[in-house]
Amino acid sequence: MIEFLQQVINGLSLGAIYALIALGYTMIYGVLRFVNFAHGDVFMVGSYAGFYIAPLLIAGLAENGAKPPWTPPFQKNSILGAICVMLAAMLICAALGIIIEKLCYRPLRSRPRLTVLITAIGVSIFLEYTGQFVFGVDPKYFPEIIETHTIGNFPTENWRWLNLDDLGLSVTNIQAIVIVVTFALLFALRLIVMKTKLGMAMRALSFNPLACSLMGVNNDVVVSFTFGLGSALAAAGGILFGLMYPSIDPLMGILVGLKAFVAAVLGGIGNIPGAALGGMIIGLVETMVVGYGERIGVSSSYRDGVAFAILILILLVKPSGLLGKTEREKV
Repeated sequence: MIEFLQQVINGLSLGAIYALIALGYTMIYGVLRFVNFAHGDVFMVGSYAGFYIAPLLIAGLAENGAKPPWTPPFQKNSILGAICVMLAAMLICAALGIIIEKLCYRPLRSRPRLTVLITAIGVSIFLEYTGQFVFGVDPKYFPEIIETHTIGNFPTENWRWLNLDDLGLSVTNIQAIVIVVTFALLFALRLIVMKTKLGMAMRALSFNPLACSLMGVNNDVVVSFTFGLGSALAAAGGILFGLMYPSIDPLMGILVGLKAFVAAVLGGIGNIPGAALGGMIIGLVETMVVGYGERIGVSSSYRDGVAFAILILILLVKPSGLLGKTEREKV
């Protein structure tokens, strides 16, 4: 049971990152009915934005002893500093998402969906190879914004009440931060979608774009806001991924993005709670394959293939996803 609980904690922390990226896929599909395959590469840009911003805001993180022209306002292990790094990366990726939508997708909005899909693949490849040109092809070590500690092994007595060693569980503060931040962002997204005028416009646009425009809603603004919001969540996922798995590279968004897309389809693409649920399930299943695969004759190297096996299964059994609704299309 202790080993199982350990794998559940590991799976939830990984699934939380998938959930943040999957939200971008499902929001864009819900509004425009197409899959933005460049979304995984926006996640990569978010990680690199944090990589370059962190040394400028947090003291002691500059590479090779290089120092910025000013004194960084935050010290290492500063929660406020980590929040500022994440917010800056989210702003950068939100702007990137809006630019991509305006330059690449908006002119093709009246074209067939296949045209937009091929364009999305082209944008994805452009971001990947531009990233290799700008950032370099070698993996980089993500700055240690917050030092990793096992909960219960903090260098202060104030955290003794969190000691899980007696239970045999090994939970790091980074895992706890990832899960807490993800649920906080999910709650904030829920408030935006359900309690704001732009959120109401997003929901109206997903049902009937023509009626939405006839009621005076600027569809272009709503679509740009949706791209910016989804891209910001992907950037948050990129920062959290960098904290958990410090090695980042320009092609990191390919596999992670595809798994997040599988998570969106699993939960019901176009359904926001479904995307979050799908991300958690994919993270849990992937972790369980690594933890228990050898016992059932499945190599841990199949952890990546399991996600796509789930995709095939869900498309065969319930194409609308776990929380999705079957929609009839008029011919």
